[in-house]
Amino acid sequence: MKIISKRVYRGKNIYSRKKCIRLDLDLEGYAEIPSKDIEGFNEKIVEYVPELKEHRCGIDVEGGFLIRLKEGTYLSHICEHIIIGLQNRLGIEISYGKAREVKGEHYYIIFQYWYERTALEISNLAIDIINGIIKGQEVDVEKRIEIIKEIKNNEEVGPSTKAIIDSAVKKGLPVFEIDNSGYYQIGYGKQRRIICSTISNFTSCLSSDIACDKFLTKQILDIQNIPVGKISKVRNVIELLKEGEVIGYPLVLKPQYGNKGNGVILNIKNEKELLKAYKEVSKISDEIIIEKYIVGNDYRVCIVNNKVVAVSLRRPPRIVGNGKDTILQLIEKVNEDPLRGEDHEKPLTKIKIDNEVLSKIKEAGYSKEDILENGKEIILRRNANISTGGTAEDVTDKICDENKELLVRAAKAIGLDICGIDVCTDDISLPLKGRGIIVEVNAAPGIRMHHHPSYGEVKDVGQEIVNYLYKGNPKNIPLVAITGTNGKTTTTRMISHVLKMMGNVVGMTSTEGIFIDDKCIDLGDDTGYESAKSILMNNDVDVAVLETARGGMIRKGLAYDLADVGVLTNITEDHLGLDEIYTMEDLAFVKSLVLEEVKEDGYSVINIDDPWSVKILDRVKGNTIYFTKNKENELLKEKILTGGIGVFIDNDYISVVNNNRKYDVIKVSDVPITLDGKIEFNIENSLAACAALVGMGIDYCMISRGFKTFALDSKCNAGRFNMYDVFGRTVILDYGHNGEGYKGVFAAIDKLEKNRVIGVVGIAGDRSDEMAAEIGRLCSDFLDMIIVKEDYDRRGRAPGEMASLIFRNIKNSQKELFIDERDAMKRALEISEEGDLIIVFYEDREKVLSVIEKCKNDNLVENNVKNNLQ
Repeated sequence: MKIISKRVYRGKNIYSRKKCIRLDLDLEGYAEIPSKDIEGFNEKIVEYVPELKEHRCGIDVEGGFLIRLKEGTYLSHICEHIIIGLQNRLGIEISYGKAREVKGEHYYIIFQYWYERTALEISNLAIDIINGIIKGQEVDVEKRIEIIKEIKNNEEVGPSTKAIIDSAVKKGLPVFEIDNSGYYQIGYGKQRRIICSTISNFTSCLSSDIACDKFLTKQILDIQNIPVGKISKVRNVIELLKEGEVIGYPLVLKPQYGNKGNGVILNIKNEKELLKAYKEVSKISDEIIIEKYIVGNDYRVCIVNNKVVAVSLRRPPRIVGNGKDTILQLIEKVNEDPLRGEDHEKPLTKIKIDNEVLSKIKEAGYSKEDILENGKEIILRRNANISTGGTAEDVTDKICDENKELLVRAAKAIGLDICGIDVCTDDISLPLKGRGIIVEVNAAPGIRMHHHPSYGEVKDVGQEIVNYLYKGNPKNIPLVAITGTNGKTTTTRMISHVLKMMGNVVGMTSTEGIFIDDKCIDLGDDTGYESAKSILMNNDVDVAVLETARGGMIRKGLAYDLADVGVLTNITEDHLGLDEIYTMEDLAFVKSLVLEEVKEDGYSVINIDDPWSVKILDRVKGNTIYFTKNKENELLKEKILTGGIGVFIDNDYISVVNNNRKYDVIKVSDVPITLDGKIEFNIENSLAACAALVGMGIDYCMISRGFKTFALDSKCNAGRFNMYDVFGRTVILDYGHNGEGYKGVFAAIDKLEKNRVIGVVGIAGDRSDEMAAEIGRLCSDFLDMIIVKEDYDRRGRAPGEMASLIFRNIKNSQKELFIDERDAMKRALEISEEGDLIIVFYEDREKVLSVIEKCKNDNLVENNVKNNLQ
């Protein structure tokens, strides 16, 4: 077995609403060999992965998967279960997975994951386990798991970050990690905020740097008459001893730049201890500060946006003897607490037995092997940091107003919007001046002690931070997603046009590129995951309008969480045979994803004239807006009778029924892209756009104004039935790229005045042979003269193959074959006469336009098109 390819879905996708990974596998001759026929396989696989015993596998009993193994199941299915089981071993609570045949030895498996790199490494291990058993080779699973644990530890979301994320999600805000960086984005566009732990994009980098410099911080606070301990910087032993005498014992020695209590040595009582401490701290840093040690309780005060939001009394880790267990055993028992983890993954951290712990045990007159008498307590560390095993009690209600004011002043002095201030005093309820000091001001303060206190009430600091980031009004930008076979781009552009006219900065993805406020930032087919992300991560965007194509959904899923409005224009035959989409049912399943991922109070817009769109109505989420050209549509009448929203044509008006009231929005003939009602597919696109805007709550008058100014030209709707006059010939450029697209364009042309109709035709190389044949037949039936060309991007076809397929199916004798699109365009102009209409189904619009411009500009010899092209 080997992995052919991997797809990582970081968002909702066609397989699941959960994050998933797809592995394509080559079973290398084992596709039809069940596990029971591989000697020793079943026993060995359970030995390596005992978690498989708990898998039910569709049988409603524990051990269901073992029954499957005994009966004989197949390697792809087993691989899926191994991956799930090994993730479970690491504490990752996932259960979703499935295995499916693609063809022959080619299978794929889909499985849920939390941590991407961890899951990919586990999948490699699963493959190695299966191959190892088949080949009779041992696999050191435990060693590999230990390595993967380290990967997982590096990937895990820290408790402070998680608290903020959880609060944001509760408020309905989307959150995603920016490319496995540990930085997380909350919200989209103008409402995006970036966090890393408790640092946000509003946090001053300069202020954070100041807070990291413990010496400078104390100087700033001291100048502003905020109580701090006596402090000095020492560069050598002479300065150390001198400053120690000046400040007076007991002392504290620490690195000038540090965090989490690393390298801090407290309560140094004499010169001998001072020299020893200096030796230890010097191993960590050359820049060392010495300060007065103040006896008192250790408090952490969390300040968000100049407000005290939580106060904790921190206690160092300790053990209490029971007269039976050794000190080492007592520490192990404390560490067995399920609330303690190796690092930051749990509310508390395990006590690590290091030199400081051993030193504290020795100070108490014991060794770690000694039995500690009943009731005897040993404090195991000098500091009370949660990260080194300490505990916390919430005392927010006890801090006095004077101290709140003083500590907020300290936060302002350093310039931090979010900070944790360490305070040493006997009682936080009494004014600090004369009774205690500020020990440190910390940027990026850990907040798990406030969310998971050992004693006292939980304080939701994550919520306070989210409220601060959004000025008390957490909200996201509106998002509209548009999918379908035909009409996506025009519908997307119409929606964007109206929203921009209202003063919004619109971020739009489309087949033609990515646009911010009508400025193109990338030219190309931008309807996938990365294109959408570029909009969602842009700080200028007020509203996102995302054309969302089939290919992007299949390859990477959705880039966004939930849409305010999802639009399905239609589902017609296209792309069949690609990406394992073989039937119309398959295609409808993919397209339905956009309507499934809509907010509960959002709207799904659906074309009820289209049979395949109607078939997915049971998958639609949110409220539904139905659009149709036929006001007598039975489904429309049924839905609006029960208070539903319908958009339809009535007496040449685009009309809306909402809450049983009818509104005439605009006459069809007043919508330029319908060409006075002649272009049926643009009437459908206008209905879809109107329905989407109704779902967004846009006023009908604004919709009407916007539609009236959305022209049938290259500025508003480039490449979509754009009409050019070339010396009395009408040239139309359109992006029709499938059978239904051709039919729609031909139906519109049929209503126009013209002499002959000349077609420059072709389709993309990834379309089926059947579609090529259909295009040939359609052109035969409608066009007077046909010039077949081939796309520059053949998409896997041999040179000339697709053009030849179309050409062979054209029965019209007036046909020619040109491989190059520009040559085909030139030929169409050469053979045309005044009054003719040339329809060009282009691949590269700019290249076709260059031919037209050359014809119009060179020499200006009217009615002699051929000369102008030479």
